Amino acid sequence: MTPKLSVVPNQFIEVHSPATLKKIGQVVINSPFEVRAFVARGREAFRAWSALDLKQRAKVLLSARDLFLQHQEELIQLICQENGKPRLEALIEITYVCDVITFYAKQGRRFLKPQRVSPHLLKNKKVTTIYNSRGVIGMITPWNFPLILTIGEAIPALMAGNAVIIKPSEWTPLIAQRGTELMQQAFANAGLPTEILQVVNGYGETGVALVDEADMISFTGSIRTGKAVAERAARRLIPVSLELGGKDPMIVLKDADIERAANAAVWGAFTNSGQVCISVERVYVEDAIADEFTRRVVEKTCVLRQGIDANETTTNNRVDVGAMTFPKQVETVEAHVADARERGAQILTGGKLDANLPGRFYQPTVLSNVNHSMKIMTEETFGPVLPIMRVKNADEALRLANDTTYGLNASVWTRDKAKGERIAAQVEAGITCVNDVMVGFGVSDAPSGGLKESGIGKRHGAEGIRRFCHQQVIVTDRFGLKREIMWYPYTATTEYWFARVVGAMFSSKLSAKLKSLFGK
Repeated sequence: MTPKLSVVPNQFIEVHSPATLKKIGQVVINSPFEVRAFVARGREAFRAWSALDLKQRAKVLLSARDLFLQHQEELIQLICQENGKPRLEALIEITYVCDVITFYAKQGRRFLKPQRVSPHLLKNKKVTTIYNSRGVIGMITPWNFPLILTIGEAIPALMAGNAVIIKPSEWTPLIAQRGTELMQQAFANAGLPTEILQVVNGYGETGVALVDEADMISFTGSIRTGKAVAERAARRLIPVSLELGGKDPMIVLKDADIERAANAAVWGAFTNSGQVCISVERVYVEDAIADEFTRRVVEKTCVLRQGIDANETTTNNRVDVGAMTFPKQVETVEAHVADARERGAQILTGGKLDANLPGRFYQPTVLSNVNHSMKIMTEETFGPVLPIMRVKNADEALRLANDTTYGLNASVWTRDKAKGERIAAQVEAGITCVNDVMVGFGVSDAPSGGLKESGIGKRHGAEGIRRFCHQQVIVTDRFGLKREIMWYPYTATTEYWFARVVGAMFSSKLSAKLKSLFGK
């Protein structure tokens, strides 16, 4: 039923819609030799782009934002075709890109302005930290958010003055290519080289070549591949930024607003067909409300509309859940559900592909009677499955939530917000929401990233743009004396006075005496 990804040897990758299984386009495979040429062109373009000040770069990026808005309907349809998601979720991708452009265009100068440092010791020196662009940034991106994680990821790197080369997933290269074309149009309109942003396509060989040539790598994907990327980059001592997925817990306490929590669980588990690294992958609910919470979740799941969204903007014929993009991910979901069933889990709804639909439509699935002996509770499923586990109390929920090698996202649900924030601070995750779900990624002002094996580095905020920069310190002498005390020639007199100064500065007895005389 599901065709394999087909390739014309050494030439093209054919792209098929996961919703209809029909061919929708193709892209040329770039060899390692071509990747090297792309990087060389990127370095040339980098010179012109990095020479602009931040205000000039912001103006160009904002003009690109206008192009994305002008081509909004075209982009929505292409995302839906290539990724299989509903129209609203495609629109969210465009919204994110427009927001991240706006955010860094406004805040980039503040984040990257030179920072004065006041030395505690060398008061005769002026110290300034500056941020310089790195050069050519290589981005290896996944298929689940083909616009957010390609163009959206490139924006802060571009604002920082870098050139960027994107290697998109071989399953969703078309939207990355089209988004890049719109960005290149903005560069050309400003009289700048279009090679400031480029796309290379291919498989692992192409990605390896990019790691071997770029000045930094930003990778989003699996832990296994992320570790391989980091190891490869380490041979050249180039920096890497990694977001490697999660097994994100949802803790529902007995005093939670059950209706809000149930609505959040359903959306958090099934949006983008569960193909979200920060989706709800497991729920721990206190026993006192477990039956009612589970009943509402199943009820809401059963009325979800799954299928292919209409292209027309005027019709109300809309769906809630789309197709799964990657065939092997369907296999993972099926294996996790089968393992849970064999170990005693109960499938309350869903649990299989929808035979009435043409593509990879795995039904939204709710499981109960689950535990940590099951893969569904310990390994990343990355699909539309929501396992619900009863717990005795908040302590047990917290212990189980932290019983994982992942640490990306989480949520805590309680009417006592102060208690929720206390528990949230104990969850081992990069972002934990209280009475909300997944919203942390939408806060451009705050850093977003993971702990443990969920990755290295942060998106968003100051960290999100500074990671694409070299941090350089400039130290300037203030007074211009002919000679510093530690310079040649060394003499006994110099050593004597230097020792007296050291003793006066660091003596505990002197510090105690000064405190007794003058207080703290």
